[in-house]
Amino acid sequence: MKKIVLPLASVALVVLLSLGISGSMPTGAQALAAKPNIVFIIADDMRKDDLTYMPHTRFLLAEKGMSFENAFVSNGLCCPARATIMRGQYAHNTGVWLNGGPDEGGWHAYRSNGNEQDNVATRLDAAGYRTGLFGKYLNGYSNTTVIPPGWDRWFATFHPPWEYFDYDVNDDGTIRHFGTRASDYQTDVLKRETRTFIGASVRQGKPFFAYVAPLAPHGPFISAPRDRHTYDGLKAPRPLSFNEEDISDKPPWIRQLPRLSEAEEARIDDEQEKRAETLQALDDLVAGVVGKLRDKDVMDNTYVFFTSDNGVHRGEHRIPGDKGRPYEEDVRVPLLVHGPGVAVDHKAHNLALNTDYLPTFTDLACTSSIPCNTQNWTYVPDGRSLRPVLQGNATTWRSTILLEAHRMNAGSTPSYYGVRTSDKKYLEYEGGKRELYFLGHDPYELKNKYPAAKPSARLVFRLQALRTCAGVGCRAAENGQ
Repeated sequence: MKKIVLPLASVALVVLLSLGISGSMPTGAQALAAKPNIVFIIADDMRKDDLTYMPHTRFLLAEKGMSFENAFVSNGLCCPARATIMRGQYAHNTGVWLNGGPDEGGWHAYRSNGNEQDNVATRLDAAGYRTGLFGKYLNGYSNTTVIPPGWDRWFATFHPPWEYFDYDVNDDGTIRHFGTRASDYQTDVLKRETRTFIGASVRQGKPFFAYVAPLAPHGPFISAPRDRHTYDGLKAPRPLSFNEEDISDKPPWIRQLPRLSEAEEARIDDEQEKRAETLQALDDLVAGVVGKLRDKDVMDNTYVFFTSDNGVHRGEHRIPGDKGRPYEEDVRVPLLVHGPGVAVDHKAHNLALNTDYLPTFTDLACTSSIPCNTQNWTYVPDGRSLRPVLQGNATTWRSTILLEAHRMNAGSTPSYYGVRTSDKKYLEYEGGKRELYFLGHDPYELKNKYPAAKPSARLVFRLQALRTCAGVGCRAAENGQ
């Protein structure tokens, strides 16, 4: 018999009609069908061009789904970016600016600012989802049995230390140690735990949200034993900005950087080879999760998102390996989405931002026909739902995003705010330095046009509006209103 797959809205209507006829609650299977499942996979320090090394992921999610050509993070550093994902807010609203520190960084700042009381986990949990986190939570979450509110399944790796082998995990309140056996490789462990979570959720008849956060391709660049030597001899990309010859247009903290030596270039190449090899197990994780969704017959009702918390420099502008700067290498990330109604093999050029994930997930989970309890929502996210883009009916969209950071790279880079449009980037640093790039003609950011050219008054106005915006005000400023 041919299997009939109804659209999500039709399935919801059937459930509602059954309630009206019988007066009974829907079964677990009906509840599962009424709300889509969501799997969110986030790599660590993965650049957009690193997708080259992940063939399964490209085939399963990009060729069979949508790839975003212009996906960004507002703050190109791990903890601020992840806090933004959890809350759908810019860093100036989460209060998380750094990876650590007493006031502005890490899990401590996120928690002390009250961010754990209302976020993507608590909202989806309240919406009837079975929620699970697998892997990295936030920098500074280490050696603790604390489980934040909203998570039904908690399998959080500790950071620091950063290890692919020989590491500890908070497994639902019990600290477990994983050693040095091949089966202890962290990415593979997370794959097994995620697949188990999916199976258990389906058996319970509950929609699920899986937040999957492996370490790859972050240092120390240790691949699974089976993947060693997969990319022997690989070299890092050599764009025009690599080991840039003329940096006289750049601010002083870049101008002071010497040209990369042959030894430094060799080190970058060696690390690139190892980074690519760590991505092979992550590629297997994506394939394994998709395979489990298919085995449990829920792939047609599941959205799978794949992205990264930030990018990283690999020698561009003479920067050997840092992140957190506003250049494209740090703030541009991959974003692939597969799910119900998502166009197949489609490239979206809309500006997407990591503020958008929470509003997207709640929008997918909560519709007019499938409402969610919003009484405990304490704020309005700064981002917007990607659902119109995914479904191909976005009539209007943002034209500007905010870039922001505080005291990056041990203070060598001043705090900054900036804006990026589809073809321009304008940056204002603490202390008065400015950068202006016309990306349509200069995609590698080789020529800072400031002060010979000045940003338009409208662009400066939008920057001033965005740097203190909140909620709907951010969306208005991004739209240029």
